[in-house]
Amino acid sequence: MAKWQERAELLFKPEGLNNLKNANVLVVGVGGVGSFAAEFLARAGVGNLTIVDGDVVDITNINRQLPALHSTVGLSKIDVVGNRLLDINPELNLTKVQEFLSPERAFEIVEEKYDYVLDCIDSVTPKLNLIIGAKRKRVKIISSMGAGGKMEAAKVKVADITNTVNCMFAKTIRRRLKEHKIDKLKVVFSSEIQDESSLKMTDGSNYKKSFYGTNSYMPGLFGLYMAETVIRYIIKKEV
Repeated sequence: MAKWQERAELLFKPEGLNNLKNANVLVVGVGGVGSFAAEFLARAGVGNLTIVDGDVVDITNINRQLPALHSTVGLSKIDVVGNRLLDINPELNLTKVQEFLSPERAFEIVEEKYDYVLDCIDSVTPKLNLIIGAKRKRVKIISSMGAGGKMEAAKVKVADITNTVNCMFAKTIRRRLKEHKIDKLKVVFSSEIQDESSLKMTDGSNYKKSFYGTNSYMPGLFGLYMAETVIRYIIKKEV
């Protein structure tokens, strides 16, 4: 055990820390949700981490994304987040995949070697293919639904997608998954009704047609719930 993990060992116990060290986790998307999730995983002691993102830091990211600072605008998110993770745990076995995932690549990138996949994609088609890939290959996955247009932290929860309410993104994903005969999916969502006045349409690039206004804490909270789910699973996993 490294000295910096002393407090974690008291809670996780040596077996739990060892499970985390040997775990292999994939985080797809390191924006508002995924950057926080990846950091929580690294600080918990996950030993093998793959992060995927093709974007660069934009000034509009500063209100909610961990890698976004005035000094990092224009830099690759994958590099900013990756450097931060290695500064937390220099022994981390980190793989960086710098690309926007096409629907085909989203399916391919899931491999049986992963203990868990965190889906932090905010575009419908690549997200669907990532989920389908994980389900077909029997790899555990947790998926982030819509954090935009929401303000109430207390209404964020982890549930099966069949039990989501007041989330149009989840409704779309649920309907599309049924077409592939997939009816079970662990998700993080908010039951708060979205503020429709905060919706803005886009030009449709990178498989994204619109987005909602977001605040500083909701995406990070979604990432926290995702990381908690994965960490608690890995700690208790029998190897």
